[in-house]
Amino acid sequence: MFPEVVRMAAMDEDFPRGGVQRKPTREKVKRSKEDENLFGVHHDDVRKKQKRKRAELIPVKAKKQKTKNGGTLQTKQKIKAQILSFKKLNVGMLLLGCVKEVTDFELVVGLPHGLTGYVSLTNICDAYTKSLREQIDEELSEDLVALSDLYSPGMVVRCAVYELGKTKANRHSLKLSINPKDVNKALSPGALQAGMLLSGCVSSVEEHGYLVDIGVKATKAFLSHTKTQEYVKNKNQGMPLRVGQYLTTLVESVKNDGRIAQLSIRHIDVAAATATEDQKWSLSNLLPGLVIRAEIQKVACHGLILQFLSGFTGSVDFMHMDPRKVKTCHPGQKVKACILYVQPETKAVHLTLRPAFLQPGAVLQQPSPHGIGKVLEHCTVRCYHKEAGVIFQLADGTFAYSRKVHLSGTKTPLNPNDFREGTKHRCRVIDHSPMEQMVLVSLKKSVLDAPFLKYQDIKPGQLVEGKITSLENYGMNVKLTHHIRGLVPRAHLSDIPLKHPEKLYSVGNLVKCRVLMVNSDTKKLTLTLKKTLVGSKLSVITQYKEAVPKRLAHGYVVSVKPFGCIVRFYGDVRGLVPQQELSTHPILFPEKVFYVGQVVKVAVLKCDPTQEKLLLSLKATQNVGTEADGFTKEIEESSMYPTGKIVDVEVLAKVENGLKVSILPQHVPAFLPTMHLSDHVSNCRLLAARLQKGDVLSNVMCLSQTNGQIILSRKAAVIAFAEQGPMPKDVLELQVGTQMPGFVKNIMAYGVFVKFPHGLVGLAPKAAMSDKFVTNTEDHFVVGQTVVAKVTNLDEEKKRVLLTLKVSECGSAEGAGESLALLSQYCAELEFVRTLMSSRDSPVVTSLSCLAIGQRLQLVVDRVEDDGTVYFTGTQVTKLTVTASRYHQREVTVSPGQRCTAVVLFVDLLSSVVHVSLRQELLNANARKLKRISQHLAVVQLVTQDVAVVSLAGTSKLLLVPVTFHLNDTFHFDSEKLSVGQTISLSLQTAGIEHHGIPLAARGHRKHSRAKRERQMSEGEEDLIPTVQHALCIGDVISGTVKSVQANCLLIKLEGGVTGFVHASEILDQVPNGSFPSSKQKVGNVVTAKVIGGREVKSHKFLPITHPNFSATMPELTLRPSKLSGDCEVMYQSEQLADQLKSYKPGQVLTCYVSKYNCTKKCLDVEVTPIIQGSVELLLMSQRVKHLKYPKKHFQSGQALTATVIAPDRTNTRLSLSLTGACSLDEGSITLGTIEKVTPHLGVTIRLPFGKTGQVGLCDIADSYKESPLEELTLGRMVRCCVISKNEHELAVSLRSSRVYPERESSINDPEITTAKDLRKGQLLRGYIKAVGEPGVFVSLCASLSGRVLFNYVTDYYVKDHGIFLASIPKGKLVTVKVLSINNGQGEVELSLLPQDTGAPDVLSKSLGLPSKQSKMLNDAKGSVLKTSKRKRRGSESEQVSSKKLKIKKKQKHSEEADSGVEVYCHEEDSDAEFEGSNTGLSPVSQQPKPRKTQVPRLEVSRSFAWDVSLNTISPVTGKHEDISSDSEDDEPEDSKAKLTRREKEVGKRQMEKELMKAEQQLMDPNRHPQSADDFDRLVLSSPNSSILWTQYMAFHLHTTEIEKARTVAERALKTISFREEQEKLNVWVALLNLENLYGTEESLMKVFERAVQYSEPLKVFQQLASIYTKSEKYKQADNLYNTMLKRFRQESTVWLSYATFLLKQGKTDSTNALLQRALKCLPQKEHVDIIAKFAQLEFRLGDTERAKAMFESTLSNYPKRTDLWSVYIDMMVKHGSQDEVRHLFERVIHLKLAPKKMKFFFKRYLEYEKKHGSEERVQAVKEKALEYVESTSLSVDS
Repeated sequence: MFPEVVRMAAMDEDFPRGGVQRKPTREKVKRSKEDENLFGVHHDDVRKKQKRKRAELIPVKAKKQKTKNGGTLQTKQKIKAQILSFKKLNVGMLLLGCVKEVTDFELVVGLPHGLTGYVSLTNICDAYTKSLREQIDEELSEDLVALSDLYSPGMVVRCAVYELGKTKANRHSLKLSINPKDVNKALSPGALQAGMLLSGCVSSVEEHGYLVDIGVKATKAFLSHTKTQEYVKNKNQGMPLRVGQYLTTLVESVKNDGRIAQLSIRHIDVAAATATEDQKWSLSNLLPGLVIRAEIQKVACHGLILQFLSGFTGSVDFMHMDPRKVKTCHPGQKVKACILYVQPETKAVHLTLRPAFLQPGAVLQQPSPHGIGKVLEHCTVRCYHKEAGVIFQLADGTFAYSRKVHLSGTKTPLNPNDFREGTKHRCRVIDHSPMEQMVLVSLKKSVLDAPFLKYQDIKPGQLVEGKITSLENYGMNVKLTHHIRGLVPRAHLSDIPLKHPEKLYSVGNLVKCRVLMVNSDTKKLTLTLKKTLVGSKLSVITQYKEAVPKRLAHGYVVSVKPFGCIVRFYGDVRGLVPQQELSTHPILFPEKVFYVGQVVKVAVLKCDPTQEKLLLSLKATQNVGTEADGFTKEIEESSMYPTGKIVDVEVLAKVENGLKVSILPQHVPAFLPTMHLSDHVSNCRLLAARLQKGDVLSNVMCLSQTNGQIILSRKAAVIAFAEQGPMPKDVLELQVGTQMPGFVKNIMAYGVFVKFPHGLVGLAPKAAMSDKFVTNTEDHFVVGQTVVAKVTNLDEEKKRVLLTLKVSECGSAEGAGESLALLSQYCAELEFVRTLMSSRDSPVVTSLSCLAIGQRLQLVVDRVEDDGTVYFTGTQVTKLTVTASRYHQREVTVSPGQRCTAVVLFVDLLSSVVHVSLRQELLNANARKLKRISQHLAVVQLVTQDVAVVSLAGTSKLLLVPVTFHLNDTFHFDSEKLSVGQTISLSLQTAGIEHHGIPLAARGHRKHSRAKRERQMSEGEEDLIPTVQHALCIGDVISGTVKSVQANCLLIKLEGGVTGFVHASEILDQVPNGSFPSSKQKVGNVVTAKVIGGREVKSHKFLPITHPNFSATMPELTLRPSKLSGDCEVMYQSEQLADQLKSYKPGQVLTCYVSKYNCTKKCLDVEVTPIIQGSVELLLMSQRVKHLKYPKKHFQSGQALTATVIAPDRTNTRLSLSLTGACSLDEGSITLGTIEKVTPHLGVTIRLPFGKTGQVGLCDIADSYKESPLEELTLGRMVRCCVISKNEHELAVSLRSSRVYPERESSINDPEITTAKDLRKGQLLRGYIKAVGEPGVFVSLCASLSGRVLFNYVTDYYVKDHGIFLASIPKGKLVTVKVLSINNGQGEVELSLLPQDTGAPDVLSKSLGLPSKQSKMLNDAKGSVLKTSKRKRRGSESEQVSSKKLKIKKKQKHSEEADSGVEVYCHEEDSDAEFEGSNTGLSPVSQQPKPRKTQVPRLEVSRSFAWDVSLNTISPVTGKHEDISSDSEDDEPEDSKAKLTRREKEVGKRQMEKELMKAEQQLMDPNRHPQSADDFDRLVLSSPNSSILWTQYMAFHLHTTEIEKARTVAERALKTISFREEQEKLNVWVALLNLENLYGTEESLMKVFERAVQYSEPLKVFQQLASIYTKSEKYKQADNLYNTMLKRFRQESTVWLSYATFLLKQGKTDSTNALLQRALKCLPQKEHVDIIAKFAQLEFRLGDTERAKAMFESTLSNYPKRTDLWSVYIDMMVKHGSQDEVRHLFERVIHLKLAPKKMKFFFKRYLEYEKKHGSEERVQAVKEKALEYVESTSLSVDS
């Protein structure tokens, strides 16, 4: 080591030579600048190193101004709206606060900008804490001094942040301390000066005064009694000061170097105290609450910048300025301010100018009289601050503040225009801020609509809704709002005690509770979930004065005593039920009958509110009236919406198991369960997913009422059954054999429980669930599913009902029709969902709703899965999942990127999946026309839960068939299930039942064992007939009691248990139209009836009296008086039913009775007699459209209607009837029709009654023609129309109001024209363009008459090409015409469209640029004159020669003056070419007259590069003009055409060569920028591996918005650049990624990214994409990508550093710490130190400097000799630390025991730093320390 030290001393002149010879330290040697180079480093080397370092370093931040006391100050400070928030707080930070509230255990302190903190008992001062412990230990509770005796609201205190955290509810928790040792910890005894304003707490009471704890160690502060007399008298209510009392004191004197301080609290001393420079305040010990004198440096809208104490700078935000005086502030103004707080990290000082803080010791007043929760109307915006919030001025002149987060409840950006000055808003007070003397308000809709904001707003007995947050042993915690929570005690979780409440409740569920008790002081809220209490409609007793005698109320037992029970209500109201009032029967031991928590209904007997005594009774509840308890309203509501009523509802909100709705129009709340949205389980889920708030549902039935809530159902089967008549309400009304639709309530192992309307429940045992063997009951049904049940057994005493769900028992004989009806209902519900989806804002949902089965799509193969499933993309199916199974692929193999045509098989509206097929037989257009009733073979193409899509064998015709045959047909064996590719037989029942053009068909019904049972029964097994034998005969008059009243019949209970049947037609002789005959009778009425027949119970057939089973039938009776007195016909169903139907003649009027409305067939089923039935098609039910929109409302079951017979139907089983009185359609008939087809420009096709079709022309739609007459006519719309003509096949109908409503007076602007005789010559009228052809333009005047307009009478423009008419005059256009001539014999009408005839604008637009006819005639005249003169000149030879000479002279003269010798035509011929150019087929623009000079063609060489520049490409410029002028020279011979001389040819050739040379020179210019794609092609050919050229080429296309061309260029570049040029290829990949990120989709970007990873280095590609995401502010995608990189490249430190940089830039410092721990686990051990150091550097630059220092310190403590770490640490501290910190770090380094060479490096850096930042004394000190080091080293070597 010794030789090295000597060598160092020899090289560096500043190092002293020699060993022990030391120079005296006191002598200062004056050195030259050359001698100051202590270590002898050459300046050139230094400069090089500095340049290298400068290149590596980050640009240094703005310099900071050094203050006298060591603080730093930014020279340029930008004024921003800096609002203090929880995130900006640090532990130990000092703030000025104000006491808001004092409780027993803590102080609530208001901080600046609306923050709130809490000071606990133990953070007052040490003396107060000590006295509390002593008093508690000695149990002297009476001597405890409460906080309320020491502190009061409004006191201004200095506090320090003690702890930052979060509560259990994940809310911010801010704990403060006013302990002087925490507040004044920066002060030392030596820093104390007289005049300082300090805070302290009384620590002890002495004889002559008080010792005050001011938090300064080794300092005793004394406050004499003389200085406290004024304070005690005026502010302490005459009470002496007590231990722990907070004081704001003034230091009067300081003695013994700060060990003793004399204090004063006199108001005159404290109020006038200000901080001065003599007190030597610094940024490290500035205290909040100090009053200073400052000068305004800068004024802005967000605040002020002040300078104080000769160098300190502070800011005043807008909330601490008087809004009235903001405009009066100006730079240079002297003001008085108070310090609010100092940011520990930035040392930024925040001040206030509010007068209340400028007098220390003052008590603040309450900010505003407005209470929390009050809604303030018309709050005026005073000023808007973008980053902070809004200041409002209230009506009383006070101000309010709203934070930015409270201005809107949505995530959309705020519009500053909404909060411009002067605008008014509606706000709600949420808190008050004493520091700003303002109330805090919110504009959020959720806050404005909230029922309560604080515990004081909640009242006992109130119904509230909350979310379960936790289940504990003691009860359930419920969250009502973000700030309010309540507890449900375990005893109140249910009406009965629960052993396992977790089975009934789960965390996150919403529950409805009732408030039992609320204590706003302790913020405790007790709730109950007892259903009886929650749903009670009785009075809620919350005070004793509300307990009025004879009032009923619900309460709960809190204590059971031998003398009675104590019942508690709400609040703290409780009463006694004496033993004698517990029941009507004596109860000896009440504890055996009642239990604690039991809900009871009691009546008030007596109440004394003054003594709070209440006497109750349980046995008097039945005798007390209910008028005072609100039962009337409950009864009215229940009667308003009885079970079975059909209503319309509006969706309010979605909940877990259904929808919250309101019944229209009264808006009564109700609940619609999810499983009651449809009979089909799949549609229930679909409707629940697609319905949104505001949607309206019609035809919804009231099902029941539970706890006051109305339950609704939309099940069509249940609704149809309810419409047939009164539903059974009790078991007594049921009969064996009755079939009813219901829904599955519960599924047990032994059977299924089925529930019906009115609450009836029956059991279907396992053996009666299905015709198949039932292994597992859950495989057959699901809860909520619609089923049809049949009663098999009744137990009226036990109220039990046994059912069967077998299809063989519950199904009808017409299985195919029943399954088809279910399929039709399923499709109708899908169409309803499509209609809802088409109105949504989402483009994905809208495009999904537009797809239909059978639609052809153009798709592109996206990917092929391993199982053969193909996924597609396409423009029509954007963001939808389109898939085809292996079966539906063509024989050829598909590959990604392949384009193909597919047909849609099914659209899943719930999962947004589109199933398509590529099979060729489905794509061919060979659909077969189907007959109405026919059998077909079909191939199954797709199977879903409810429907199967099939295609007719050998054709592309698609049909829909049901998967199930019945509602109960839910379980199928594998052999019964349909499979794709299976061939089945199906039958087409009727035509017209379609879904989006796809016919609905039915499969053949499976055979059951029902026929076998019927045969057995007919053979004599009478025990199977569930009827009672009787001996009645036809004609017997009997008496009975009405057992049941149904819509179309009555059930009469006869003697012997026999039940008789009375049809509605057999009740009255005279039945008024629209009445309900069965309603005339009531249950229990005694009636006299006559037997007129017998009805078989099972088949409902009428049997003759001679039938062997007649005695087992249900007797058919009549109540009509006319039949009771006379003879009546025998009623039974014979074989001649068709003959009975023929007895009804067309036009005959009769009375029928409504059975039901058939939704499938869209007809009204009616009954004429018990035997004769009929149907009324929809269009013949009424002539009012309103009635047909809701037929179920206007035609109810059992209603009597007057009908007209049309004829028997096709099956000859029922009558076809009409309710409009029409039995046929004739001319002039008015009827309703449905729009079936809309043909653009022609009219509409309307489906009419009787299977007819009508055509409506454009002229027959309205009495006043419109431009778009078909706009309002949509498919399916019902319209009223009039038949105007009739032929064999179709009818012509009119929609004109004058035709449809002849009784009304209609304004007719366009009269109806029927024949040509209605016209007269010269008449003006309007019509629609019908066609444009060779004869002319045809205008439709009516459905049967059209007029022709010859082309000469169409326009004033000259049109040579008639194709312009066809392109410019659209069909269906409304025009005005004039009649020119009429030929009545042939019905021909000639019309005119000329503007001068019609007075209307020309039908052709001026934008076409057509010449007018007048200018064309003038040009033709001029052309004829010129041609004549030419023929005359060609007549003489001399004139011809002279003409040639003239041409040559002119050409020579022109060639000398012009720049090209190609021009060969004289000006005399220009006019000829101009006039005859119109015959050459030029565009209209080229035919317009132009100035003479522009007609001469000139050679122009393009400035842009062209590969085909040659003479051949230039010559067509003249050839074009030759073609134009050739027509003018047709008469001249070819030899007479002008020829160029040799000289002229040479001149032209030389000129062309010059142009070519000029163009080549431009192309060869290296400085020339490419101007076209050709230029770029030339450049990339010369430099194919240059990524710069390729990216510039892409940018060129992007500037012209040609995205696809830019992509093509990128693909060319990737194929062209050599594979060795990896970096060049990577550059192109990055450019392509940027392109897709900006202009493509996420999907296209991922595809490019995957390719780039495959062909380039993956890590670089990942890093580039992450950078692209970050720059484009796609932070979520960038974060996901970084996480992927960490998994894939966990061994790469650069990935960890990149992610850390990303997180720090996002402000996620906590995530960065976690990331470092992950990195240390994944990276090798040898890289740990480096990665920690680099993370610390990132923290210095982007994060927390304190954390960075801690990381460096921790690392250096383990590796103290890592000089590279010390060097980096020093560099970072020089940039980001203070000078004192840097010097302290250098001092540590130079005292390390390192090698001399390394110590030399650090000494040199220390010296350079002091030369740059320090003084001469500091530089000399460093040199002396270096000399000391050298000497000590030399001594150690010598020894």
